[in-house]
Amino acid sequence: MSKEDDIRELLDQLVQEIASSQNNPRTWLSWVVYLLSRLEDQAAKLSPSSRETYMEMLTALRSEIRNRAETGGWN
Repeated sequence: MSKEDDIRELLDQLVQEIASSQNNPRTWLSWVVYLLSRLEDQAAKLSPSSRETYMEMLTALRSEIRNRAETGGWN
């Protein structure tokens, strides 16, 4: 199993845990924001260019969310 597969498995388990402990999807937003905040902290620790790349990722994420809202599907 690759490192990416290991991370996906961990995230899948985390999603199950969040969904089973908080059955209202509206409350999941705080967990998504928390994860993004921690990732931003990690990017800032790496280097200034990593922080810039993180901000670019947020722009791409915004586009993905907009696309999901408009088309009903994820790319």
